[in-house]
Amino acid sequence: MGAQKKRASKVLLPLVNVPMINFTLAWLESAGVEEVFVFCCAHSKQVIDYLESSEWFSQPNFSVQTIESHNSVSAGDALRLIYERNVIHGDFVLISGDTVSNMSLTQALQEHKERRKKDNNAVMTMVIKRSKPSQITHQSRLGTDELFMAIDPDTKQLLYYEDKADCSKGAIYLDKLLLADNTSISLHNDKQDCYIDICSPEVLSLFTDNFDYQHLRRHFVKGLLVDDIMGYKIFTHEIHSSYAARIDNFRSYDTISKDIIQRWTYPFVPDVMFSENSGTKLERHGMYRASEIWQSRSAQIGPFTVIGNGTKIGDNTSISNSVIGKGCTIGANVSIEGSYVWDNVIIEDGCELRHAIVCDGVIMKSGALLEPGVVLSFKVVIGQQFVVPSYSKVSLFQQPTKQDSDEELEYADNSSGIVDISPMVGTVDKSNGEITSELLEKQCWSTSQLGSGGVGHIWSFSEGGYDEELRHSVAPIPADKLAELIQAIDDDLELTQDGSILPPSGELKPDSNYSEDDDNEDSRDESIYFEKEVEATFLRAVHENISVDHVVLEVNSLRLSYNRLAADCAGALFYSMMKLALETPHGSASELLQNATNIVTKWKKLLKYYLADIDEEIEVVLKFEEMCLESAKEFSPLFTKILWHLYDQEVIQEDAILKWDDEKKEADESDKVFVKQAEKFIQWLREAPEEDDDEEEESG
Repeated sequence: MGAQKKRASKVLLPLVNVPMINFTLAWLESAGVEEVFVFCCAHSKQVIDYLESSEWFSQPNFSVQTIESHNSVSAGDALRLIYERNVIHGDFVLISGDTVSNMSLTQALQEHKERRKKDNNAVMTMVIKRSKPSQITHQSRLGTDELFMAIDPDTKQLLYYEDKADCSKGAIYLDKLLLADNTSISLHNDKQDCYIDICSPEVLSLFTDNFDYQHLRRHFVKGLLVDDIMGYKIFTHEIHSSYAARIDNFRSYDTISKDIIQRWTYPFVPDVMFSENSGTKLERHGMYRASEIWQSRSAQIGPFTVIGNGTKIGDNTSISNSVIGKGCTIGANVSIEGSYVWDNVIIEDGCELRHAIVCDGVIMKSGALLEPGVVLSFKVVIGQQFVVPSYSKVSLFQQPTKQDSDEELEYADNSSGIVDISPMVGTVDKSNGEITSELLEKQCWSTSQLGSGGVGHIWSFSEGGYDEELRHSVAPIPADKLAELIQAIDDDLELTQDGSILPPSGELKPDSNYSEDDDNEDSRDESIYFEKEVEATFLRAVHENISVDHVVLEVNSLRLSYNRLAADCAGALFYSMMKLALETPHGSASELLQNATNIVTKWKKLLKYYLADIDEEIEVVLKFEEMCLESAKEFSPLFTKILWHLYDQEVIQEDAILKWDDEKKEADESDKVFVKQAEKFIQWLREAPEEDDDEEEESG
């Protein structure tokens, strides 16, 4: 395999308590890569020090070398320096240090090499994946903009690439020559750029020859797509069952962390990756605990949560859907939901965190509250009873008045830039980037901003303002904001009916070359993601006794994000209920039945909210059939009894069951297993109305 080169700027973000670059290097090693060059610019000393003290410098048959540059402020600068160093002599893989993947590189590399044999101008193969954006927000699960691509369906050549469209007009503009020169073109707005590129050596020389190439996508890719003189070409390789994504904002950080916890990235998951250091074990409901933690018996740890080594959790504290780092001290009556608490954090009694990020060494004094979207930087102190407003960024440093324009640091954005710190802040220990105790003693920090005993500064919103914070936060987009977006779409549709404007940008019509099988496979992937999110929401409601109305709001938010129907919500909720019944301790089939009936009885109001008509009720029955045949066969002998309970609780109506029976009459015998099992119950339903009519006639 050829040389592997990658660069890193934000690689020290602890994701699930493992430095980010470890995920990237572990994947590269597993994919058979033998040589890695890590290009370091911003925070280069931290990256180099970490790598030199890690296991990666001593791995057999896996070489990791660092290249440091303080003058490179763009991807173009980095690749030009790589070219000058003459360290790459063949095809190479170009990725960022914040990439998480478990894909095999073999097929993509083979396709690239075979194309090169036929066409020397095929200089890059770009890895892409299906990721349908939300019709409401026009952004992906990762918080990135809706991406538009034009691809030759036969050769997979990339013909057009645009990550922003004229949303007000709902239009993209293609050069007519593009249409004239290609017999067929597939237009897509449902692809995710994985930022994994198989490159030929010519890529390096192209950057050297074109000093205006700075950004890999905005300049290089688009430059090649419109260059008619050299004739260089870019192709795509789409992955389906594998995982690949990059973290470049807080929303993608949250999304990919959840994917890791829910094991989409296997084998790169908390209990397998580097488990020898922490002894992390997977427990029920997606809970991971290190071997050495102290937890009060009255504390509740909810689903999809990771607890790091040496952490202490006090009385009556509730933690769910969160990652807690190493060496943290969490007091009594603390509530943590959907948050990321890094290492050595102290959270005193009565604090509350909702969808927040808390960096190393932070102290939250008693009663402090973090509203959704808050980010607390290293060693910040939040005063007693202080409420940090939504989407606030808090740092020991004052907000810089000037920020270097190194948004070009590919694959980075503005958040990874180097900033000029105000002179009044003081000095920082350059060796490790930490705030020294001497600095804290000398500096008079403002406490008024963060309450009594608080230390730090609240930064104002960036150029993008409040809306940008919503898009890229770890917090779900608020229901009122979603309602605004939905209303805007409705208004646009009304205008469309009047013929004044085009409809808003959304789904693109598939052409004759569109593969329905690919669509079905990717649709199944999205359905599984949606079901896992709904399950996590339901389990949190169970463990924290959240009201049905609040659960409905959360599920509706997921429904909009994934563009699902009410029937999908009903099916996912029923699946979550049955799975909970199965995982609740039971020693016999009768106890399992009791678990199921108890859960349905308690949560029937939630389920019925999404069952407005018969078709949605039938969807629940079909979902139950599917579970009994595949994922939860223990329910097979109990199918009729649970179906009767759903009928008795008025969750599933008589008409829905009879229609389900009618639809099965023409089905194959293999699809009639549960209809036959419920035959007597169905017959009773069909005869019951007749008996009622006879009684009325006799009384008459």
